[in-house]
Amino acid sequence: MTTHILTCGESTISSPDKALVLQFANLMRGADQVKAPAANIDVPASGTYWAGQGGIYAGIRQGEDGELYHLIFADKDLGEHAWGEYGTDTAATSKVNGILNTTTLLEADGTFPAAEAAGNHSADGHHDFYLPSVGELNHAWQTIAEHFEKTWYWSSSQRSAYDAFGMYFDDGVQDYVDKSNELRVRPVRRLFIR
Repeated sequence: MTTHILTCGESTISSPDKALVLQFANLMRGADQVKAPAANIDVPASGTYWAGQGGIYAGIRQGEDGELYHLIFADKDLGEHAWGEYGTDTAATSKVNGILNTTTLLEADGTFPAAEAAGNHSADGHHDFYLPSVGELNHAWQTIAEHFEKTWYWSSSQRSAYDAFGMYFDDGVQDYVDKSNELRVRPVRRLFIR
């Protein structure tokens, strides 16, 4: 029997029920997404490490619902991972919402190594990292490309049952890549603005 273990901060859950562990992960991820106060917050320059926020500041982005948020990428890659489940169609198709895609993949049947690596990342006490959408990767290329290797990175945006979108940080090319390929993973988190 497989036991699934997830640690978020000082909390740990261990269960053979993968769905229960994923519910815990989503609860912890959602609890960590706090709204930043409109004032009294020191926002660093784009491309610098945001102390206490877990990574490199990539500027402000607008979500699908119109809300603005700060985009913060981890300061290092998590290695190379397959996207996962070649031949399986998933609902992780948003080109702009990496949180939705990552949550969809973590709750789906199957193994999605890139999303799992990003979703398990924590830094500066934050446990709400996720695999960026292809739109969020493009934002990083536009604002902080110098902090990425000049190679391919996975997005959480699926193109088909066989491919997902990736981004090449040498020249900003976006294309679809076979899900079984191993590409670099760089997690990201949001800090919403009130």
